[in-house]
Formats: sequence, C-alpha cells, structure tokens
Amino acid sequence: MNATDWIARSLALLKPAAKPPAAAADTPRPMAERLRATLRREPEALTPSALRRLLAQLQAVVDPHVSEAEAGRRAQQVMAWYGAAAASERRDLWLLLVEQFAPDADEVRAAREHYDAVHGTPEQGAAEIRLRSAFISPRTRMLQRFAVDPQGLHFLVDLRAELLPQLKSERRLQPLDAELAALFSSWFDLPFLELRRISWDSPASLIEKLIKYEAVHDIRSWADVKNRLDSDRRCYGFFHPRMPNEPLIFVEVALIDHLAGGIAPLLDEQAAVHDIGKATTAIFYSISNTQTGLRGVSFGDSLIKRVVETLRAEFPKLKQFATLSPIPGFRAWLAKNAGAMLGRMPDKARAELGRALGAKVPEAEHVLAATERVLALEEKSPARQFLMRCAAEYLGRELDQGRPLDPVARFHLGNGARVERINWAGDPSAKGFKQSCGLMVNYLYDLRRLDKHRAMTVAGNIPLSSEVERWLL
Repeated sequence: MNATDWIARSLALLKPAAKPPAAAADTPRPMAERLRATLRREPEALTPSALRRLLAQLQAVVDPHVSEAEAGRRAQQVMAWYGAAAASERRDLWLLLVEQFAPDADEVRAAREHYDAVHGTPEQGAAEIRLRSAFISPRTRMLQRFAVDPQGLHFLVDLRAELLPQLKSERRLQPLDAELAALFSSWFDLPFLELRRISWDSPASLIEKLIKYEAVHDIRSWADVKNRLDSDRRCYGFFHPRMPNEPLIFVEVALIDHLAGGIAPLLDEQAAVHDIGKATTAIFYSISNTQTGLRGVSFGDSLIKRVVETLRAEFPKLKQFATLSPIPGFRAWLAKNAGAMLGRMPDKARAELGRALGAKVPEAEHVLAATERVLALEEKSPARQFLMRCAAEYLGRELDQGRPLDPVARFHLGNGARVERINWAGDPSAKGFKQSCGLMVNYLYDLRRLDKHRAMTVAGNIPLSSEVERWLL
C-alpha cells in the first residue's frame, strides 16, 4: 500500500458513520416494541418503564374479576394521571388503548371462518353471536368502565375532542375514535336526553356556557344575552344526566309576527319586546353544538322537532316555523364560480352588469370587488341582482355527492325544510360579509310537508319556494 492509499484509508476511518435514512429513523415504534425496550427514543414521550406502569393500570381497569364500582375507582386514577399528563404523554395512552386492547385477531378469524362454514344452517344464529362477541374489544369494555365514574363520560368526550385533530396525521388512532363515536351514539341517544329551557333565571354558570359556546352570532355582553333570553324569546338545550350542567346543543328562538329577514333587529338590545300573545312565527336564529368530542352524533334534527312541539303546546297561535340562517360557504364558492356564472348570463344582462361594474366585459374580479360594497348596492342594481342569483344557484343547485354543498343548508334541508327566502344584507357584521357577502336565508319548516321535502333533498332535488326559484338563472 503506497502512502497516498494509506492516507485516504485513514481519513475514511475518521468519518462518522452514515446515518440511517430519515424515513426509517422517523418510523414510530409499535407499542409492543416500546414496552419490551429499555430506553426510549426521541420523540417518544413516556419511557418503557413508565409505559409498562400505565399499561398495568389500564389492565387493572378492564380486569373482568373486579366489580364495576372497583373498576370505576381504578379508572378514576387513570383519569387523574391523564389530567396531569403532557399532550405527548396522553398520546402514548391513546396508542396503548389502540394497540394493546384491540380485538383478538385469532378469535375474530376463527369466528368468521365458523360463521362462513355454517351460513345457511340452523347453527348460523349461534355463529353470528360468536362473531359479534369476537369483535367486542377489551378497549370497548374499558371505555364503558371509565363511564362508571360520575365524571367519566365528560372525560371521554373531552378525550375525543383532543383526539380528533390528530387523526389525519396519526392513522393508528382511528380505531379508538371509531369506538368512542359508536359508544357516544348509543349513550347520547334521544331517549337519554332531556330538553330544558334556558332562561335568565337559570344558574349564572349555565348562562356563561351559553356565552362561551354560541357559534353563530357572538354574544357581546350580559345585556346581549339578557335580550336573547327575554320574554319574547326562548332558548332550549339538550342535556345528558351524566353532564347535567353542560348543554350538548342549544337553539335560540325569537317569537314574532313575520318572517325575519335580518339578524340586527333580533339582536337589538333597545328594541321593544314583542307581544308573544300575537306571535305567529317562531324564528330559529342560532343553533350551536357545544361538545367537539360529540362530532358526528346528531342532535339538531331531534332538537328542532322537540322545540317545535314544545312551542306549539305553549303558543297555539304559532303557524310558521322558520330559521334565519347564515350561508357560510357562499363567499368562498363565489370566488371560484363567479366566472362560470357570468358565462351563463344572456348577453344583454351581462352587458348591463358590465356597465354597473364599470367594465365593458365584466369578469370575476369585478364581481368580487363589488362584494366589498354590497350595502351601497340599490335593490335594482344589476350587481345586486347577480349576487342574489348566485346565492340561489349555490343553495338550490350546488350538490356534493348528492347532498347540498352548504353545511347549514345540508342540515336544515336534510331535516325536511325548504329554502324559503334569500335576504339581502341580512347579516351586515364582519363575519357575515366574510362568509356570505352579508346574505342570509330563511329555511321554512312546513310541518305538513317535511317528509316530502326530505325525500326531494335525498333525491338531489332541493325544495325551493317560488320566490327563490325566480332568482335562478
């Protein structure tokens, strides 16, 4: 070996060892491997010994030899640990629940094979029971035992609220989310819920939750909330016996004598109180879900039906039940579709619109610029007429997989309402302009035609009043 080769070889020995590929280094270890390990890796939160202690606590909760009361006490200890744990440590608990308390794969396989073998024979029923039992995981039994504790149900709802934002980046957590969602659908079913009126005489802590959870029209002050709970108003919420001071969803109602076209008069704290003895119309102007962890559990349709029944019993003169609703997706839809809507206009109407917008050939950007000054547009302005037609198109024809594109429309139309009226400048707030150029919509609940309108919506034929149909291009 000459000197040059010797120097090159020696220098090579001084170079640090090549690092493993980043993807391999970043691949998270399964919980089974971490539980067998001695040391933790970055960015793992709990050490292997801490994981083993936590696993032992969880196994103690699901131990079939202890009573439900004792299991609930053990679950309480885990909840206390969870309350003090960092977010990354909580994630390790989720992964333990997913990977260490899953259904027995061998038992599921054997039960499925047995079911397939006896399908169509007298043994099929027993085989189906065995297969169903095989799919009930220790995780399900554990979550049920957490719910034994008086605070356990609220704990699980809050846990899922933390879990939901992580599902897209951490797919391993999906079985835990699915299991919680299935249990909540059962535990929060309508027969277990209580409809309660929330009034100014309700506990202050409950009214504070109303302020906290209001999702449609922000409550600005105590005077504002008092106005919403005045004698010509009603507010109702669904409550669960295990969460007695926590509304799951609530609706705010105004009792008036006309179809409201704007939110400002309803929220005007100085406005005179309506004579509820003359009220003919109930306007549902805000519906707010309060628990993120109950996403996917539907309360709204049942809430509206129960409230309608309650109001009809108290006020027999009520003949009209309608909403005053935001159109949250309209502004974003218009930004993408204004050009296409312009292309569908007759030449004469498009030329008139161009003159109103100060453009010989109106383009999408001219329309979007006009949305910044909607309050200045007169009723017969071509720009205003065009925006109303766009809103009618969005609400009456735009579907996503056969369902109304707008989320609020999807909810009300799915419950049997129809699109009754589009209201110009119905919500002149900054939020209203950002979402819908200030437009609002009335959805009418015609109690005699709910089933018909629901069937039309399911078929992709949105039920519209004749007034809204005239706006369509």
